[in-house]
Amino acid sequence: MALDHISIEAALNPAPAIGELSVLFSGKGEPVGGHKIGPAVHEYYLIHTVYDGIGEFEISGQTYICHRGDTFVIYPDTLFSYQSDRRKPWTYSWVGFTGPYAEALLSGLGVTRLQPVIAKCDLIRLDFYYTKLRASFSKQEHVQLIDAEASGWFRLLLYELGRANADYIVQSPKQTASARSVEQAIRYMTLQYDKPISIEQIASDLGYHRVHLSKIFKQMTGLSPMQYLFQIRMKKAEELLRSELTVAQVAASVGYPDALYFSKQFRKWKGMTPSAYRTT
Repeated sequence: MALDHISIEAALNPAPAIGELSVLFSGKGEPVGGHKIGPAVHEYYLIHTVYDGIGEFEISGQTYICHRGDTFVIYPDTLFSYQSDRRKPWTYSWVGFTGPYAEALLSGLGVTRLQPVIAKCDLIRLDFYYTKLRASFSKQEHVQLIDAEASGWFRLLLYELGRANADYIVQSPKQTASARSVEQAIRYMTLQYDKPISIEQIASDLGYHRVHLSKIFKQMTGLSPMQYLFQIRMKKAEELLRSELTVAQVAASVGYPDALYFSKQFRKWKGMTPSAYRTT
């Protein structure tokens, strides 16, 4: 039992396949109240389904309060954090996966970077699939058979999530197109935040008109693209300031070649200098 969990159960895929969809690991846990993961960035997708309690999930600057029956999805290369409620800590299962078609598959289920939470899931069915998925990793068989079984249970799990999210799947093509444009812009900024990018460059590289992209971005996120980029950079800076990097190195790592300008921007963000933040 981990110190930050009342109980925890986890299993790894001994030999995940390299293909369109690869299941990496799965687990179930009951963290203590207030337990927090992140801010951090993963290289893989990570799904959590909440069985009981309450928690807070934050990704790409948006915050979601998740309750029993909710499922939230963490996307790779995207800054996120999640924390268990102190009074009513949550219990959840999770599964990590990767693959070149993973995002397209999730999008087909109505799950996107801008809509990463599915509400009112069938917990009985999902818990059955999570349990079978973890059990498949511990079988004494050829690893190819283990991976094939795990992939089967995982696809059934995805199907169940899609059923719960059916209302979103049937939204209009216009909404889907707008969401896709904003998702691409967010993905661009998440991967390129360490470079001196502008809204003109983002729009040009993605093939959109600057005014149009700015308008739909503000409508769907409540922030301008540059405000959103600023948040990504500052949250990453918070993470890096906990490391051994110098302030100048942190500044350069989040797209600010001028350390003094970075310090001024960080002070606007946190109300303190980077050096002062390190001592908190």
